[in-house]
Amino acid sequence: MTPKGMTPEGGPGGVWGERFPPRSGGIPGGRPPGANTASPAVLFDMDGLLIDSEPLWLEAETAIMTRLGASWTEQDQAQLLGGSLERSVRYLLGKATRPAPPELVGEWLMSDITERVRRDGVPVRPGARELLASVARAGLPYALVTSSERGFMEAVLASTGMRFDVLVCAGDVTATKPDPEPYLLAAKLVGVHPADCFALEDSPNGVASAEAAGCRVFAVPSLLRIPPAPGRTVVRSLLDLAAGADGISVLARGDDSPGPPALLPAGTHPSGPPLGETHPPGPPLLGG
Repeated sequence: MTPKGMTPEGGPGGVWGERFPPRSGGIPGGRPPGANTASPAVLFDMDGLLIDSEPLWLEAETAIMTRLGASWTEQDQAQLLGGSLERSVRYLLGKATRPAPPELVGEWLMSDITERVRRDGVPVRPGARELLASVARAGLPYALVTSSERGFMEAVLASTGMRFDVLVCAGDVTATKPDPEPYLLAAKLVGVHPADCFALEDSPNGVASAEAAGCRVFAVPSLLRIPPAPGRTVVRSLLDLAAGADGISVLARGDDSPGPPALLPAGTHPSGPPLGETHPPGPPLLGG
């Protein structure tokens, strides 16, 4: 995939929440300093997790590489999954046969992908709206934590109608994923310690960022394989997850059970084939 950044003006990190108004002596868009909240928080990635933007990124990147005189493949796209705009532009120019200023290439790319979303919309991943609604019903604070640029995130939010308590994007941090800064900032703004935050990610870079920040991680792999690990739960779809007062849990789906599905503790998986059988062999978890 590629780059992935919103907020109105002002405030530490430039981030304003949509449900928590600024409070005297507090963080704009967040909770007051030292707020002692009993509930955990849920931190969502965007591209590949909540929205199926990868086909749009592939089209946009292919168009840019045509202008730069080179080809583009799905393997190239996978190299940029969860990365920043700067890193993506470097990779694009590394394959180009025609020179162009990095700033201009970045403008081309973001203008192209943003216009595609505004014109055609963007598909929402299965279970995304249901899980967001479940988190809201549980009364948990929740944030969007993405490496996307601000304009693209705004276009996605306008297209999907999704709303979050706090928004953190590429323009709000000095280092994007896999650095922990995005998740540390999101935890600060929702007023919840990172250890009490559930981070949902689809990419190795995103998982590395959330884990480095100290969050509990639920991975829903998109283009690249992500293996289970201590403190990390891997599921096939957001439809496998539900929210409650204690945070995120994995749904146990029994075909012979007429009642509502039970909840499994974090770190376990619904019954069925081993997760490794559902993913083709791929590169190991990357840290950058």
